[in-house]
Amino acid sequence: MIRLHHRSVALLGLTGMVAALSGCAARVSRKDFEAEVAKLREEQVNGDRALSARLDTTDARVAEHSSRLDELEKNLQALRSEFNTTVERMHSMLRFNAPIHFGFDDATIREADMPVLDRFASVVKQAYPDARITVEGFADPAGSAEYNLRLGKRRAEAVARYLTSQGGLSPDQIKTVSYGEARNRQVVPGAHGPGEQGVENRRVTMVIDYHAQQPTAAQADSPRRTASRSGGTSR
Repeated sequence: MIRLHHRSVALLGLTGMVAALSGCAARVSRKDFEAEVAKLREEQVNGDRALSARLDTTDARVAEHSSRLDELEKNLQALRSEFNTTVERMHSMLRFNAPIHFGFDDATIREADMPVLDRFASVVKQAYPDARITVEGFADPAGSAEYNLRLGKRRAEAVARYLTSQGGLSPDQIKTVSYGEARNRQVVPGAHGPGEQGVENRRVTMVIDYHAQQPTAAQADSPRRTASRSGGTSR
């Protein structure tokens, strides 16, 4: 439809120019008139060709991106049975949910979770070495919302450091964001520590975006401090 629209506009312009030149035919020679019409037609043909080339290039890029994203999704899905991971497709992005959890009020990566990070980095390097990754950090809802934002950020940064130092990914391709205790992102709503309770909410996820368009890093979907959780320790 874009090609048709462009051609219609061009033809209308050409028709208008021909009409205008026809009105001036008494003041210009027939040879000059036909030369001007031929020039206009050539410009229209060249414009159509240029537009077609741009559309073909765009289509090729979209197809390549979709193919590579499909391959990455397939490889990440292969980790499901081994590590109990899940993958969500979101337009041009993938969200990789892995069992990477943290102790209460802690941002230390557990040794048991390192293998899945190693495999994740390996898959990305193989299928999408130029992808952009956003590491999202979360906390359970114990303590204040403000503290949990900072704690989620520390957790995301810990994973980002591991992916670069141990996984071999480039620091330039990794960003971090914290959603803290954002209610709409809690795995088990309201569950929190101390202890192992609420560990499902103390986690990180990875979002992969080939187009390098970073997801909006709203720090926590506007989390608000509640009167019952205005204390200092965390989550």
